[in-house]
Amino acid sequence: MADKKNILTYDGLKALEDELQNLKVVRRKDVAQKLKEARAQGDLSENAEYDAAKDEQRDIEARIEELEKILKNAEVVDESEFEQGKISIGCTIRLFDFDFDEEDEYRLVGSTEADILNNKISNESPMGIALLGAGVGDVVEVEGPEGNCKFEVLEITR
Repeated sequence: MADKKNILTYDGLKALEDELQNLKVVRRKDVAQKLKEARAQGDLSENAEYDAAKDEQRDIEARIEELEKILKNAEVVDESEFEQGKISIGCTIRLFDFDFDEEDEYRLVGSTEADILNNKISNESPMGIALLGAGVGDVVEVEGPEGNCKFEVLEITR
């Protein structure tokens, strides 16, 4: 079965490549040094520093493997191909939330980059799906777990 394409913005691709480089070059070396120091202490069967360093090494290798898989299947969106004035992946959107009577700002990204704590929403989320293709002045309705929410698109920037 073919792996799912990971849609990324150029910024998202760069961030993942930087993280991978840091893990391979810096973090691997740090963990190797920690392991060397722990081995020098003698008996490894009761050495907490050694166990912690091995756990950290395992986590780093797992993240490296995950990043390599993401990057192997990455598809970077070309923002110039999208229609101006319409919401697409890579856009920053300012919305008016009718339920909370407030303005919010989000960046629409691929699911790999999504991070709601940093206002990055996935194109595959209910909100992302509802917003795709909308223009300034459009009112979109998003189906949520507690009912539908309405948003007006105030501004779209690239």
